[in-house]
Amino acid sequence: MNTYAIDLSLKPTTFDLWHVCLAGTAALLALILIVLLLSMLISLMRGKKKPPVQAPPPEPAVKIVEKIVEVEKLVHAPAPEPVVLKEATPDAALQLLGLLQKEARFIDFIKEDIAAYSDADIGVAARVVHEGCNKAINEHFTLATVRSEQEGSKITLPQGFDAATVRLTGNIVGQAPFTGTLVHKGWQVTGIRLPKLTSGHNAAIVAPAEVEL
Repeated sequence: MNTYAIDLSLKPTTFDLWHVCLAGTAALLALILIVLLLSMLISLMRGKKKPPVQAPPPEPAVKIVEKIVEVEKLVHAPAPEPVVLKEATPDAALQLLGLLQKEARFIDFIKEDIAAYSDADIGVAARVVHEGCNKAINEHFTLATVRSEQEGSKITLPQGFDAATVRLTGNIVGQAPFTGTLVHKGWQVTGIRLPKLTSGHNAAIVAPAEVEL
């Protein structure tokens, strides 16, 4: 039986068609492998590089100031309105004092030292002063009671009642509505009829001195 021995150390000296096809296929596969590796490398590099986030353009200074002003308006509570104090003119008060002195000798009675007089004498003088004061008040003022209920009756003050017309006394606890006893009806002036003063009249002289000739 004949046997063939192959010497692997021998190098081919000629290339036939089979060798050419084999070499071309190997080169094509190597080229495809290189292209695939390059594609994978490029995709990985693109994934790692993220596009930088662009900051929004700065707002104009005018808009920033407007926003600050709006925030201040929301934070700060509106300032309370200033209390306007009205200065009362003394002429009307002096005129009323003069009318009480004229009709009832009011100042003479108040300034008199009544310690030396008896209660009966004081009562007689008080009756004269009372009649004169009543006449002066009724002639120059119109008065009305603040509350129409009878004194001693129970009344209820609702929430938001006018504190200028009703004064609370006693044990004041909590908030309105309040229920209590009417102690005094109160007074309010609904009309004034004071005489007009002439130019140059000195209202501070509520009672001129009297000289009998």
